[in-house]
Amino acid sequence: MGLEACLFDLDGVLVDTAKYHYLAWKQLANSLGFDFSEEENEQLKGISRVESLRKILAWGGVDFPQERQDELAALKNGWYVEMISEMTANEVLPGSIKLLEELKNNHIKIGLGSASKNAKLILDNTGLTPYFDALVDGNIVNKSKPDPAVFLKGAELLNVDPKSCVVFEDASAGVEAALRAEMKAIGIGAEKDLGKAHLVVSDLTHIDLKTIQNLF
Repeated sequence: MGLEACLFDLDGVLVDTAKYHYLAWKQLANSLGFDFSEEENEQLKGISRVESLRKILAWGGVDFPQERQDELAALKNGWYVEMISEMTANEVLPGSIKLLEELKNNHIKIGLGSASKNAKLILDNTGLTPYFDALVDGNIVNKSKPDPAVFLKGAELLNVDPKSCVVFEDASAGVEAALRAEMKAIGIGAEKDLGKAHLVVSDLTHIDLKTIQNLF
């Protein structure tokens, strides 16, 4: 079976919103009287807002009732949305547009598979929306990666066999989700973090259609 569709994670693959998540979570932690490191922040990649908050509260050695946790998650999201509302096309990561255009020109379907509930806002602000045939985000699927639900839903909306899909991911949980969905996985980042992927590159400038097709 050959390539029919590409599914992209958003944060850290097409755009760099990770820094805004970090700044907003840091602001929240500081408001509660503690801090966390950039190394710890790496553990928040690819997981939901609720799970991220649980980890951060554990690092700070604090616990709150569910109602208060919901308030804190909403507070963080408000700060984050303010930050990403200022995003422009200049924040699209290198190689993204070139690859999306090559896929489009060769009639390869393109989908988004992101845990973010703000994915549509980010795609609109950075001008990426027109490239996508299907968007699956945290508003559609509530199971976090490494559960494969987000990618399987993407394949369903694109009307393709999961085995004909390639996933682009910067988080180990996302790579795991792709493998569980029986899809090919291309890791964007460091080999040490994404070693289970079929191929690992530092960014999308190192990927073209031929390289993707060679995975099949």
